[in-house]
Amino acid sequence: MIKEILEQLAPLDAQIAALRGNASDEESRMEAMTAHAAELAELSVEEDEILRTCGPLTAEDRVFLARHPDRPHIDETVNALFTDFFEQCGDRQCKEDRAILGGVARFHGMPVTVIGHRKGSSLEENMACNFGMPGPEGYRKALRLMKQAEKFGRPIITFIDTPGAYPGREAEERGQGEAIARNLMEMSGLTVPILAVVTGEGSSGGALALGVANHILMLENAVYSVLSPEGFASILWKDASRSGEACELMKLTAQDLYRDGIVEEIIPEPIGGAQRSHAVLFDSIDAALRKHLNILCRMSGKALAEQRYKKFRQIGETRKT
Repeated sequence: MIKEILEQLAPLDAQIAALRGNASDEESRMEAMTAHAAELAELSVEEDEILRTCGPLTAEDRVFLARHPDRPHIDETVNALFTDFFEQCGDRQCKEDRAILGGVARFHGMPVTVIGHRKGSSLEENMACNFGMPGPEGYRKALRLMKQAEKFGRPIITFIDTPGAYPGREAEERGQGEAIARNLMEMSGLTVPILAVVTGEGSSGGALALGVANHILMLENAVYSVLSPEGFASILWKDASRSGEACELMKLTAQDLYRDGIVEEIIPEPIGGAQRSHAVLFDSIDAALRKHLNILCRMSGKALAEQRYKKFRQIGETRKT
């Protein structure tokens, strides 16, 4: 499994990081790398040899990678892909929900609205962001930004990475189900381009509330499903330990969903997972976003709404053999 492979790579990664140095400026880092060039090259070759042994990834492997804590999070993604990002907070009804990050930015000069699930990178951030599980305030904030994008004609780009919407009593009391349902309804009729990118795990209505898009893209090791494999196994077999078996049955990988026509493109990741080279991954995401925005921005508002409606009406239809 990929988990064992990454455990073998961990000490090599630590050695490489130590040799490259922790200097804050680029010049010092380059000097450190030059001084240890031969040793770094040898360690890189050793890492490549280990990675080549992993073979084809299973669905369980991809779930593990989708949840890897070092995958790029929404804050880093926004900083890498967009300029002039201006965050907008609050749902104008109750409070700010940090599990959803949203705002206005420029993508290669084009004004866009960016919205995504935020998990955080440390335990403190995880807790502040409720581990990427939004409440109704988060979805209402997202909808407010989408309507603003509609008013000013800005394309919408969403980044999906959540284990699901927060299922707590207080969230239900404040209208969690209604907030998600309203997002689905409102997004289906918007007349601006909507691109959704599944970057990690996309589970349940908490993911779908940002996913009613003209085109859905998925990272190579991302997963998108009605619930978690553990939840699936608990419901079907009353045994969460059979989650690995559930991963195969659920058809939740990017490859499964691409074959079924649910996603338009699989964005490649570095060998071993997105966490191994954020820069390489961001280049791939950037190219994919440019390609699909170029296609969608040529369509009229009416055509965009109709295409989005037809896309989701066709999902789940029995294919003729």
